[in-house]
Amino acid sequence: MNLDLSEEQRLLKDSVERLLLESYRLNNRRTYQAGERGFSDEMWSRYAELGLLALPFSEEFGGFGGGAVETMIVMEAFGKALILEPYFATVVLAGGVVRLGANESQKAKLIPAIAEGRTKMAFAYAEPQSRYDLFHVETQAKNDRDGWVLSGTKGLVLHGEAADKIVVSARTAGDTRDKKGIGLFLVDAHAPGLRSRGYPTQDGLRAAEITLEKVRVEEVDVIGDPAGAFPVISRVAEEAIAALCAEAVGSFGEMLAITVDYLKTREQFGKKIGSFQALQHRAADMFVELEQSRSMAMYAAILASEGNATECKRAISAAKIQIGRSAKVIGHESIQLHGGIGMTTEYSIGHYFKHVIMLDALFGDTDYHLSRLAKLGGLSKEQAN
Repeated sequence: MNLDLSEEQRLLKDSVERLLLESYRLNNRRTYQAGERGFSDEMWSRYAELGLLALPFSEEFGGFGGGAVETMIVMEAFGKALILEPYFATVVLAGGVVRLGANESQKAKLIPAIAEGRTKMAFAYAEPQSRYDLFHVETQAKNDRDGWVLSGTKGLVLHGEAADKIVVSARTAGDTRDKKGIGLFLVDAHAPGLRSRGYPTQDGLRAAEITLEKVRVEEVDVIGDPAGAFPVISRVAEEAIAALCAEAVGSFGEMLAITVDYLKTREQFGKKIGSFQALQHRAADMFVELEQSRSMAMYAAILASEGNATECKRAISAAKIQIGRSAKVIGHESIQLHGGIGMTTEYSIGHYFKHVIMLDALFGDTDYHLSRLAKLGGLSKEQAN
């Protein structure tokens, strides 16, 4: 398996990193975060100009036809910069639903709007009782003449309050934990009966609790089979985890760089603390965790774009396990090696630590994916080698 980037992929990596290096220092991030929407509309427009919002979509609908590896490159750069904009919510999650589940007419309408930065989207898949089970859906969708009526509650809708359109999973048939009988519905964020309560997350992003009270959805806004959408939801989740792993690797790399730089400048007992062998060993442990995570994230990104569902799930869970473990090791060491300054909100390392711990919890934490990998029979011989 070739893990080297192509020339086009290297150009993409350089372009994104250059943009963020110029515009996303910690002070910039604080300014964006303090704004009314919790992120920068100007940066969102610049992502559109650079083509990042169009990256994973088909060229037929105005996209660039990129795959999971291109998404990995962008997400790693975003993790390094700790961006606040709703790229993951719009392009990876809701955009993934559109890309994998929408019909031609829906794609022709939505993809150009996303690519040009005119439409932000969110994916309301989680519910208070569902934890990591994406099929545990109690929100109801009842057929009503030429449309559907949605009622229920969705939790942790990433950037839900900033979205123009929200993709909602709802049950059209079956029991609350059946994998069949789930549909996907495109809902206008200002539709009558929809209430959104936004709040900040621990890592500085934004999410929302969304309540639907008899929200009407027209038939043209049903995405795919109204009783058979779970395979699309599952596939979007696998691709999303691969993207999150890449984002975590970007954060890990920056945490290591910041920590090593601190070791080279901080003095104690008349010497740079980086000259102490014990601290060098701890920094080396961080480097090992980073490289293991980078390899697993790239492997997960490659498998996410292939057709073998079982092998993909194994690779995705293995990568998520590695990311979760590395988040704790790298986070712990970076905070400890910074001493008291590592615990302050004025210094960047604490913000990175919060973010990678939050990434570990999204779409299943380490324990959840250990259990899932065990049920799948562990890694195959080919994967293990």
